[in-house]
Amino acid sequence: MVLTIFLWIISWWNVENLFDTRHDSLYNDMEYTPEGARHWSYTRYQYKVDNIARVICNIGGWEHPMIVGLGEVENEYCLRSLCYAMPLFPYRPIHFDSPDERGIDVAALYDTTQFTLYHAEPLPVDLGEDHTRDVLFLYGYTPLLPDTLYGFFCHLPSMRGGAAETEWKRDKAKMVIQHKVDSIMAHHPDAYIFVMGDMNCSPKEDMPGLSNQMISLTRRGEGTHYYHGLWSCLDQCYLSPSLAHLARLAIYRPSWMLVPSKDGLDSIPRRTYYGYRYDKGGYSDHLPIYLKW
Repeated sequence: MVLTIFLWIISWWNVENLFDTRHDSLYNDMEYTPEGARHWSYTRYQYKVDNIARVICNIGGWEHPMIVGLGEVENEYCLRSLCYAMPLFPYRPIHFDSPDERGIDVAALYDTTQFTLYHAEPLPVDLGEDHTRDVLFLYGYTPLLPDTLYGFFCHLPSMRGGAAETEWKRDKAKMVIQHKVDSIMAHHPDAYIFVMGDMNCSPKEDMPGLSNQMISLTRRGEGTHYYHGLWSCLDQCYLSPSLAHLARLAIYRPSWMLVPSKDGLDSIPRRTYYGYRYDKGGYSDHLPIYLKW
């Protein structure tokens, strides 16, 4: 008798500037065009797409992710390029244009054989005169759960201008998520809910009804982002109690996604650009996180 074990995976990854090569007059994306400072060509774009696809295909080992949340994606064309680069997996894209000034959005791919999408929508974050990414909200059916799975993917406002000075922006974004979570749990107290994304801050227990799974990894000294000689867990995952006891969170960090740090004392994420120095084998300045059960 052969025992078959199925592994279900949901992942999140800030892929760091997945732009196509065309200038969009509505956004500040000239840097990532052939005429821009980074000399962003179709060849460089395709290397980036193929590198991202390689990571997605390998996150689960024998099983690829059911849902993949992605940060810093310019448009649906980029997502369709990713789908084309993974012909063996039946992924479909979820994307909505957001008001981010650079034109980078939060998006997702989902495997149609593992997940039936019922609904997806962007949740705007009102920062007055400032603009940021929408929160991507979705829900649907997967055979591994007895009820609907609700998900949020987000890329909260950065700390540019100072962590304390910009904290209100991230709080606003979390309030948008919290309001939706509260609405779901008011009708379904045992709902299966996950919130994954680049929170641009240290892990906190700050969303009532949900637990931040990244806190335990932080205590073990792990991280998803390396900056000025320090690792941090900017990428995080909150789970409702019903889902928390089923799933386990991990950081995906194979050796081939890493390079030695300048001092040679650590291995850090292999990026597409270091300043303006290009590396065709680079991936992102973030490492992916993933849930598995």
